Parts: sequence; C-alpha cells; structure tokens
Amino acid sequence: MNSTQSTLTLGQRSKLFMQNSPARMAFIIAIILYAVTVMISPGSFNASAIGSIVMLTLLLSIASAGQTIVLIGGGMDFGVGAVMSSAAILTTTIMNSQDGRFFPLLFAALSMGATVGLLNGICTVKIGLPPLIVTMAISNVITRMQYVLTQGSPMGYASPSFIKSVTSKLFGLQFLPSIILYGLIIIPLVFYLLNHSRFGKQVYLLGNNPVAARLNGVNINRVQILTYVFSGMFAAFAGMLGAAYMNAARCQIFDEYAYNSLIAVIIGGTSFSGGVGTYTGSIAGSLVMVVLSNLLTAMGLAQPTRNVFMGLIMIVLLILYNREKKVRQ
Repeated sequence: MNSTQSTLTLGQRSKLFMQNSPARMAFIIAIILYAVTVMISPGSFNASAIGSIVMLTLLLSIASAGQTIVLIGGGMDFGVGAVMSSAAILTTTIMNSQDGRFFPLLFAALSMGATVGLLNGICTVKIGLPPLIVTMAISNVITRMQYVLTQGSPMGYASPSFIKSVTSKLFGLQFLPSIILYGLIIIPLVFYLLNHSRFGKQVYLLGNNPVAARLNGVNINRVQILTYVFSGMFAAFAGMLGAAYMNAARCQIFDEYAYNSLIAVIIGGTSFSGGVGTYTGSIAGSLVMVVLSNLLTAMGLAQPTRNVFMGLIMIVLLILYNREKKVRQ
C-alpha cells in the first residue's frame, strides 16, 4: 500500500473499492442484504427461497445481457421490458399448452427481438435520435401491439415441457432450478461476445472513443446497430423463459425489467458513458436487485412504499458507483 492509499479514510477506501471492483462490491452488498432479510424473516432462509433467488437472478441476468452490450457500446436500451413482455405473449400464443413448438417459437421470438433492436439501432445510429427517446417510443408501439394481439386478455399457456425445463429442480434440489441449464448456455455466450470476439473488442473501443474506433477501421454504425439487435434478442429469450416461469402471460407483464435491467447493469459497474463494464458485474447487479426486492417484501411494505424505497436506494447506489470512464489501452 502506498502513502496516498494509507492516508485515505475508511469511506474513501470503500468508495474506491466500489469504483475499482464493482462486481465484487455488488456481491458483497447482495450477501449483506440477504443476511438482513433472514434476520427480519428467518423463514426466508431455506432451499426453496434460495432457488427463487437463483431463478429471478438468472432471468434478470439474461435480460441484462444485451443491456450490458448496448451500454458498453455507448447506447441505451429502454425497451428491454416491452420486448420481454411481447416474447412472453408470443410464447403462450404459439405454444398454447402444446409441446413440440419450441423451435418455431424460438425463431419467432428471436426474430421479433432482432427486428425491434434493428429499428432501435437504425433510428439511433442512422437518424441520430436520442437512444432513450427512441427505445421508449418503439417500446410503446410494441406494447400497444400486445393489446391489439390479445385484446387485453391472457392467451394460452407455455407448454408443459418448456415450463418443466425452466422451473423443475435439478437432482431434486430445491435451490437448483433448471433455468440454470439455460444460463449455462447464455452466460458463456455473452462472455465470449464481450471478451473474446472481434465484435466485443470493437464494442469496447466504440464506447471509449468513437473517433479512435473509426480510425482503426471499425464500422461504428454497424457495430452499434448490432448491439441493439443483440439486446433485443437476449430480451426476447428472457421473455420466453419468463413466460415459462409464470406459466401464462399478459400485456406488459415484464415491463419493469426495462428499469431493473438498466439499474442492475449500472450497479455492476457498467458506465453510462460507455467503454467500461463486465457481464460479471451485471450478474452481480441482478442479484442485488432481486435480494433487495425480497428484503423490502420481508419488511412488509406496501407496493407504493416499496417502489419509493427501491428508487431511493438505487439513487444512493448509483451515486456510490459513479466514476469517470477509463480509456482502455
């Protein structure tokens, strides 16, 4: 430890640790929040409750995958929740409680997510409109289309085999929901995209310095549009899994994931200004969001009060995590 570090106060060291190790800090916060939850409600310390946390964390982590890529690339996608809800409705409508329709559904849902992402990317990159406004406007359009398709009423159910593939317990263990198997596919895929693919290196470079990216031969328009396409596809897949978890789907059922995924990604250390972030951090941020929600429920707070507390706590966390963007070499 150098002399400068030795003179830092405990608060300064804590903030420095948050800024330099956001993923680890998020995991620590999640553990602390869970410990407080158990103290308030001892009954929450059981295999079934832990399994529920794993389920919801993986669902939010998959939804946050594309959001992570978009933010690192210097954009923002506020349409994750609307895409998830639309994919959930597609799931229950296409499957309609019938097995054997997974692959047609997968094609339809991913195509829908990619199309929405492509529209977001074109309007943001080619036309130059603000990403927040564009993604909110397009998400509003697809939300209205949900009501046109369903007339505001739930339609069908996910197939029994698909529901089982998401919610059953591996090896009969209550804390191991089978959604983990999907996570074992998606999580390594995202890590590969961000850390080992040419596309991932271009996304980081684009987020850090678009001018430098262009001078290095990066087609910045194509790369940034692709970040939105990936975001739409990951959100659509998360919506499929969410429909299996809920069994049925209704309009706007996962709309809160637009907010939750964005906050989870930022808690995990991804910068609003782009170029900085990891998917490990997004997973940790997702865990914080889920455990915090459980804590507020254990406190017996009414939903409006929980929303206020969630907002205030998130503001505090975002202030603590705020940091200047570091240029990658």
